[in-house]
Amino acid sequence: MPQVFSSIDECVDATLARVGRHVVLGLPLGIGKPNLVANEFHRRAVQDPSLRLTILTALSLARPKARTDLERRLLDPIVARVFADYPELEYAEAARRGTLPPNIEVIEFYFEPGAWLGVDSAQQGYLSANYTHVARDFLARGANVIAQLVAKRTVDGEVQLSLGANPDVTVDLLPQLGALRAAGRDIVLIGAVHPRMPFMFGSAVVDPESFDFLIDHPRYDYELYCPPNLPLRTVDHAIALHVSALVRDGGTLQIGIGELGDALVYALLLRHQQNDAWRAALTTLEAPAADATDCAPFRHGLYACSEMLVDQMLDLMRAGILRRHVYPSLPLMRLLDRGRITERFDAGILEALPEAGVAPLLDEATFAELRRCGVFRADTRYRDGRIRSADSDWITADLGDAAARQALAAHCLGRELTGGIVAHAAFFLGPRGFYAKLREMPERERRRIDMCGVGFVNQLYGADFELRSLQRRHARFVNTAMMVTALGAAVSDTLEDGRVVSGVGGQYNFVAMAHALPGARSILCVRATRDKAGETHSNIVWNYGQATIARHLRDIVVTEYGVADLRSATDAEVIARLLAVTDSRFQPALIARAQAAGKLPRGFRLPDSQRRNTPQRLAAAFTTLRRDGLFSDYPFGTDLTSEEIRLAAALRALAARTATRAGKLAAGLAALRQPVAHDLEPALARMGLAAPRGWREHLARRLVALALRSGRP
Repeated sequence: MPQVFSSIDECVDATLARVGRHVVLGLPLGIGKPNLVANEFHRRAVQDPSLRLTILTALSLARPKARTDLERRLLDPIVARVFADYPELEYAEAARRGTLPPNIEVIEFYFEPGAWLGVDSAQQGYLSANYTHVARDFLARGANVIAQLVAKRTVDGEVQLSLGANPDVTVDLLPQLGALRAAGRDIVLIGAVHPRMPFMFGSAVVDPESFDFLIDHPRYDYELYCPPNLPLRTVDHAIALHVSALVRDGGTLQIGIGELGDALVYALLLRHQQNDAWRAALTTLEAPAADATDCAPFRHGLYACSEMLVDQMLDLMRAGILRRHVYPSLPLMRLLDRGRITERFDAGILEALPEAGVAPLLDEATFAELRRCGVFRADTRYRDGRIRSADSDWITADLGDAAARQALAAHCLGRELTGGIVAHAAFFLGPRGFYAKLREMPERERRRIDMCGVGFVNQLYGADFELRSLQRRHARFVNTAMMVTALGAAVSDTLEDGRVVSGVGGQYNFVAMAHALPGARSILCVRATRDKAGETHSNIVWNYGQATIARHLRDIVVTEYGVADLRSATDAEVIARLLAVTDSRFQPALIARAQAAGKLPRGFRLPDSQRRNTPQRLAAAFTTLRRDGLFSDYPFGTDLTSEEIRLAAALRALAARTATRAGKLAAGLAALRQPVAHDLEPALARMGLAAPRGWREHLARRLVALALRSGRP
């Protein structure tokens, strides 16, 4: 069993005694990171220059920080309320300030999007890697300490540990650690028990003996990182509506991180629960008619195989959409795929199993697999080629013998498959309420979610290749890109000058799987435009200096203006289909570039229906839809108050209005000319501007009032 410490200091002392003066510390991404443990290693290295510390990790999350005085007035109280006593990562704070000493190095393979663009040390220490290669890269860089938060429970006096939110890389590392230790390499595995970490099942449950050290004391309780739900804008809802018509009933769903994933869940719920309203919304968007199969509510349901378990997947479970079970048994998945059996079965299953590759004379391992899945009753036992139950004698385990099958069916056969999984996922991150829902979820329901290694979720490779392929039938892998070139390459992580916005993560893996699996599709969602410094730019561009997904892996691209199916298309067809979903302000320039390069005929002309891709048309369509109470900014709730939601929207509008010098001057003059209405006083008081002091606060008060007035219906 691991050595248990009640003090982080003592655990770090013991670790240093084991591994020496060069610590290569591997930490999971997101909320599985043991911040207090990482902070203690960082402090030791700051105090002692002879101690070398390399940190290997991703998503070093920090409390949101304001960039302007008005943002600070709105944000600081929200952060204090939502994030409470969440401890900041000291190495990340030092990296942002540029004060990391030379004996500390931080290497990250995925950034909080946009958070590290201006930090040279972070950009230089970025490790570009597929998520599935991270375990390999950690070991290649000499990781000798792995530390992460764990959940703990005691059942019948037995201590059980779960990797909770982050089995992702650790599960993939564990089999390799034993071999490395046997070869003489000392690697210390530290678990820090956290009382608020949900106890998750599946591969996340690990033998306590896997850990060398365990830190367990109530004083190390604190708020897990819990970002509130972000608002879903018109563009997000429009993209999600288009995607929701591409999801196949009875298929597989993967959703990426961010607002577009949340919007897709909302659209799927609308399709299932208010199908007429969902169809009407697609008609309003002038979306082409989808296949009838993909327009109906979900009769068979979906299975999720997603790198990230997003908060709203629990809503899909509750709604009965996420209900297609998969099983860790190749013969059973073969039979289910062929329609030979359903989850409720009869004696015919015993005759069907040999058709699916089961040897007629069952061995103990095959029997155990089938019993775990409910084919045989839980009270059955196996010995020397025979099976018995509590109410039977020993029966020959020979499925090729009709008499044996009849006896097994009478005394040993179950009635329905058990232990099915509706979601495999590698990590999770979300609002505080999400973690509470997982902790409070009945264990039977929680066991339907298998938190597992990223090596399983993100790829097909392995001895169980066929099993994974059968489980992931009709897969739809839905992810986000920043830009797409007119020839079909996707830009998702890096700017043209090489600065990294986020990371590759699992995007390449899912795109590759979509091309490898029969009936699967990769769907990349791209907002058609972006605003920068008061100017609007197209996110469909002719070319770009970086690419995350090469153009030969093009598949489906979706913008707010529709779906571009690029698979098996020629270059001219790819360009034309992307032009059809491009903002119309940028279509002429793209056409000219393509014609100049000889990629489009000189006489090419877009149909009139495709030259109406404007924000105004989209806004008008959603104004109609919102009158019916659909497509709100926060369909899944939020940690913000109604006053804060209103202020946040007003400040966003104000920021866009004042993005240029001329805009700042015009807004300032407009604010000074208009009096402050009395009904705005509560909102201004929330911003600390009820009784302004000095000209800056007086101007701020007027600007906020102007923004609030402009945001009224």
